[in-house]
Amino acid sequence: MTPITEVEGRRLPLSNLEKVLYPATGFTKGEVLHYYATVAEALLPHLRDRPLSFLRYPDGPGGQQFFAKNVPPGTPEWVTTAEVPRAEGPSRMVIVQDLASLMWAANLVTEFHTPQWVIQDPEQADRIVFDLDPGAPATVVECCEVALWLRERLAADGIEAYAKTSGAKGLHLLAAVRGASSERVTHYAKRLAVEAERTMPRLVLHRMTRSLRPGKVFVDWSQNAARKTTATPYTLRARPEPTVSAPVTWEEVEECGAPERLVFRAEDVMGRVRDDGDLLAPLFDRDTAGELP
Repeated sequence: MTPITEVEGRRLPLSNLEKVLYPATGFTKGEVLHYYATVAEALLPHLRDRPLSFLRYPDGPGGQQFFAKNVPPGTPEWVTTAEVPRAEGPSRMVIVQDLASLMWAANLVTEFHTPQWVIQDPEQADRIVFDLDPGAPATVVECCEVALWLRERLAADGIEAYAKTSGAKGLHLLAAVRGASSERVTHYAKRLAVEAERTMPRLVLHRMTRSLRPGKVFVDWSQNAARKTTATPYTLRARPEPTVSAPVTWEEVEECGAPERLVFRAEDVMGRVRDDGDLLAPLFDRDTAGELP
């Protein structure tokens, strides 16, 4: 019988709690749910008001994986949904607004991916993101070098950046912005990526061409497009181990001399949130959001 748990007055059937989702470490679905419940206070503000794209992996990272943007069948009526504009026509998507909705979504076994805008104003970006993706033999160590350059370049334009691991191989930079459309933010991000390549041609690439990427860091500026989404802070990733897209300090970025220094698993992140809170909390201060030049 599927156990029923009550979360904030909502009754949730939580299934297959003993199922091992990450065979490399024995991490179970029950531990996945425990992780999300533990970091919910830090995670929920990053999900709130943002249409959610699910990357589902119900049988673990080694099983089938599939993206789902529309509201999944069987979604409880109390889960918030909203009509979201798309080029091919509007669609209805889930918006995780509270702990009960988070636990319902986590029970589906999913990565959380969100856009750089909120549902109240889909025409305006409130964040800019750079996805730094290393091509082997480059690693996150090289990503850190690029991130530090981008941090200073953004600061020169009055934009304060923050970093998180991708939870996979690379690094993400985020900053709060205001007064610009997703299209304008995308153009600005591309301009900085081109500038980074011009400054560090042996290290940086702004084009997605696979054949050019070995040994370089691809600065993916395109995820600022309104239709695109990026792994949400604190989401678990569908990787061999339960790694997390974890916020990091600039000191950690500066001191990263080996890839393993910036690998954080669920148990690590629970401790970091307990001790440090949300390192990305400044992103929610609209008074300090940067304006694009």
